[in-house]
Amino acid sequence: MKVNLNIVRLTLILFFIGCNSNKEDLSINTPSIQCGMCQKTIEMGLSKLAGVTNPKVDLKTKTTSMSYNPDKININSIEQKISDLGYQANQVKANEAAYADLPACCKIGGMDKM
Repeated sequence: MKVNLNIVRLTLILFFIGCNSNKEDLSINTPSIQCGMCQKTIEMGLSKLAGVTNPKVDLKTKTTSMSYNPDKININSIEQKISDLGYQANQVKANEAAYADLPACCKIGGMDKM
């Protein structure tokens, strides 16, 4: 009986710890994305950041949405990561060197040249 009570206590503690995670939803304007490769690059890059979960790029609306934990990462760091990948994020311009290294299809107007 004592073992069962301890299991119940442990389960409740873990439940409340899990429920207290501080998550917020975020949508970032990413106007320079062009194709599925852009989508994959940003989603994979953001998924590597501690505190960012479920990044999704919408090619039609040119936005990137995700959940993030403000105790672990801030919006500026997320925008900077997108910039470092070669894309504009809100008002943060794309890193010029990273943009230059993108495939032609990922550059503005690049799909027209294919």
